[in-house]
Amino acid sequence: MRIAVMQAAGEVLDVAGNLALVARAAAEAAAAGADVLVTPELFICGYAPLAIQSSLGPELSRAIDDGAARIAREHRIGLVYSAPAAAENGGWHITAALLDRAGNELLRYAKVHLFDREEQQVFVPGESAPSAVDFEGTQVGLLICYDVEFPEPVRALADAGADVALVPTALGSGFQDVPGVLLRARALESQLAIAYANHTGALPADAGQELLLGGLSVIVGPDGALLAQAGTDTEFEVLWADVTADDVAAARRHVPYLRDRRPALYRAWQQPQQYH
Repeated sequence: MRIAVMQAAGEVLDVAGNLALVARAAAEAAAAGADVLVTPELFICGYAPLAIQSSLGPELSRAIDDGAARIAREHRIGLVYSAPAAAENGGWHITAALLDRAGNELLRYAKVHLFDREEQQVFVPGESAPSAVDFEGTQVGLLICYDVEFPEPVRALADAGADVALVPTALGSGFQDVPGVLLRARALESQLAIAYANHTGALPADAGQELLLGGLSVIVGPDGALLAQAGTDTEFEVLWADVTADDVAAARRHVPYLRDRRPALYRAWQQPQQYH
């Protein structure tokens, strides 16, 4: 499959304007022959948990979901987008959804690891394990931002049969080792490809926090190879790379990490630990 990643600077609560940027990226990606486009975390409503808190509700969710589905249909491209979604027991999750080319939802995932006090104040963490779904012959799964920095969710996706992890993110400036080092290690150790879509630009002061979003969106192969990378300060960029089932199979044959694991032994080692 050909995976495209959008990196852009959006505006907080400018749903129409942000959807227009997603549509622009979808047009570029479709013209390049991409099968799926991955967009950043909470891009359509804006990544600013405190600023969007009072706007969370069915109307905002419906506008985001309907707009994303319309873009997928119009450009005949798979689409990954991130949006607030109501949690079953109250509150709101940060979610990511995968749509097919007709705008139908194939998969939705709720972020498990909330990064900081702003996210933790506004959202509740997900509890469900990540899963994989067939997208036109490729097994794909979803994670969100901080999730991919932990080995367990990525390995859980590999165990679920995923060949590709599609990851919306909102990574701040100063954390360049995440796309440059950590993601390549995650892809290599779990032997799946990772497509990681970040914002760029600064959030305005009235967004409730001061944050410079760091760009450096990447696509990493299942052998840890860097296939494509965006810059740090580009206002709008679409990158793409091809990943095949043969690439994944070759990585797993070369060094059989998944086959040679000893999970029963690892469980026997586990003891409660306190970290500060």
